[in-house]
Amino acid sequence: MTDFSRYTVSIDYDRRLYKQDVAGSIAHAKMLAKQDIISQDDAAQITQGLKAIEKEIELSSFPWDPALEDLHMNIESRLHQIIGAAAGRLHTARSRNDQVAVDLRLYTKETIKEIAKGLRGVQQALVGLAFRYQTVVMPGYTHLQRAQPVLFPHHMLAYFEMFQRDIGRFQDCYQRTDVMPLGSGALAGVAYQTDREFLAAELGFSRISANSMDAVSDRDFVVEFLAAASVCMMHFSRMSEELILWSTGEFGFIRLSDEFTTGSSIMPQKRNPDFAELARGKTGRVYGDLLGMLTTLKGLPLTYNRDMQEDKEGFFDAADTLSTTLNVFQEMLPGLKLNEERVSSLAGESQMLATDMADYLVAKGMPFREAHGIMRELSRHCDERNISLNDLPVAEYKKLSDLFEQDVYDITAESSAAARDNPGGTAPVRVAAALEEAKRIMEAAPDGF
Repeated sequence: MTDFSRYTVSIDYDRRLYKQDVAGSIAHAKMLAKQDIISQDDAAQITQGLKAIEKEIELSSFPWDPALEDLHMNIESRLHQIIGAAAGRLHTARSRNDQVAVDLRLYTKETIKEIAKGLRGVQQALVGLAFRYQTVVMPGYTHLQRAQPVLFPHHMLAYFEMFQRDIGRFQDCYQRTDVMPLGSGALAGVAYQTDREFLAAELGFSRISANSMDAVSDRDFVVEFLAAASVCMMHFSRMSEELILWSTGEFGFIRLSDEFTTGSSIMPQKRNPDFAELARGKTGRVYGDLLGMLTTLKGLPLTYNRDMQEDKEGFFDAADTLSTTLNVFQEMLPGLKLNEERVSSLAGESQMLATDMADYLVAKGMPFREAHGIMRELSRHCDERNISLNDLPVAEYKKLSDLFEQDVYDITAESSAAARDNPGGTAPVRVAAALEEAKRIMEAAPDGF
């Protein structure tokens, strides 16, 4: 007969929860002794044995046994080997259902803090670039067509805002993860006078769960984490797409450092932005982790079902993928070199200033729609003749409106940006203020919390 025993084994991946499992078990043993459910001597032996097990795992000398299926049974079995009968008292007033729930919540909280710290690091890199090229004007785009001049730091700060929202989403997820489920038992609570508030304090939770059935079957916090990770990876994918486009010969806006580009096996001239491309590709992988978790949970009746063993691999994968992406971008962005001459020259092309010329007419009393129509006609005329607006003599302008004067040629990319002097605009004074606000945000919470 075929051996299907490996089908139920989770030790290959849930072993990474060992620190949280040991911490939860030590807190549980302390609580049992405090409540006179087990003796102080038993609690001391259990604690000593668990610390020895933690050290074995860290030194890679722990004897993992797949036959014991999961992390919890492996640790409990080893504890019996080390301290004997006292180990059998550890599981008093506890089920593997609330045990794994507390382990995963502890791990998720720690992971969220690390990710927030990494996001702050990416924001610092973006702000560093913004200050380095603070006065550079570049083309802004809509529909991937050059649209209006913007300051380069304004563009970088757009991503700062995205990542700030990501930090907020992870903070929200943290609040709903920060609930202590231990003491819920298998599903109905436990028949002992436990002190759950003590457990929460020992393990660093702000509150305890209100319903034992919900506590052992809730994985909303995992779904929220994966959703936040998916949105965050989407932001990195959008940035990656721009870095990829900007580094092409067709754009020629930036040069990424050699460390984050690769060559071709056949074309010696190639500098492929592989790291950015991989970040773009890995976004779909994280989306898959989210969809997988939602699908696993969608048909589960209360309370715990073995399907929930599938909550970890996708979670770990998404956490690892996002964490690695954060590390890459923290290192890659500072080495980015902007082709200032190229972006400035494109920003100054007169077709980019058509809106400003319409505003010029509005300032002289013309309704905007009429001014818009005139500039549309002039732009089409220039396109057909393959010339710029600056190449048109003022007489050509006057054919469409007597309001045009010689000062129409004074409109530049710099004056265009400066004119957007309203909150959230790209005017240098507004961008400078936004950079200072970004610095204040980072200094107020250097680790994102």
